Amino acid sequence: MKSSTLINIQLIVILILVVFLYSFTSSRNEKRKIAKPQIEFLNAESPFVTHEMVNNLLIDNFHGTFSIQKDGVNLKKIEQTLNKHSMIDKSEVFLSVDGKLKTIVKQKTPIARVFDNNDSFYVDYKGTKMPLSSNFTARVPLIYGDINNRYEQDFVELLQTIYNDDFLKKNIIGIKILPDGSIIMKNRNYSYDIIFGRTIQMERKFNNYKAFFQKAVQDTLIDNYTKVNLKFTKQVVCTK
Repeated sequence: MKSSTLINIQLIVILILVVFLYSFTSSRNEKRKIAKPQIEFLNAESPFVTHEMVNNLLIDNFHGTFSIQKDGVNLKKIEQTLNKHSMIDKSEVFLSVDGKLKTIVKQKTPIARVFDNNDSFYVDYKGTKMPLSSNFTARVPLIYGDINNRYEQDFVELLQTIYNDDFLKKNIIGIKILPDGSIIMKNRNYSYDIIFGRTIQMERKFNNYKAFFQKAVQDTLIDNYTKVNLKFTKQVVCTK
């Protein structure tokens, strides 16, 4: 009986000791000063946003210093601050056990550049405006012509299709929008106009263009054309 009681007392003491040590450690961890932030970019191949820019945003959020306790850090507020930046699509901010502030940044992805009178800006993958950057210039198709009210979903899908396709992304460098909403495209290496028409049956039109291009290059006739018309979805009509 005495032995059983002694064991129970020992277990209680051990439990109290564990709780105390856990509370003590947690308290010390919360009072730990955060270390210099670690910044990671998911799409670092397009450096529209630099480490310095993100670091400055973090410093502004901490009122000019990182010398604060971990329990005083509002991670959600930091993420909201970063996500307001015109070049940032999404961010994730978290604290490691050793007090390091880790920031993962996904930049916006430009898929076209618009020239509208004296203004110029990017259209990102989600179809929203994105300002130009002094740090990096994206190699994307140039859009010009009747720009107003041309950001319908079908036009964004057209830009997304070009961006997602290796062949189109490499070859389509210009898109002119006519007043009636129809589109003319330019190829990187050839001077002919690609008469695309309206943004309907886009997949079939692009497939027709790819088939034409492969055959025309093999036949060495491609330099003779001035227009390649894709409006007739069952055939490609070329003009010399």
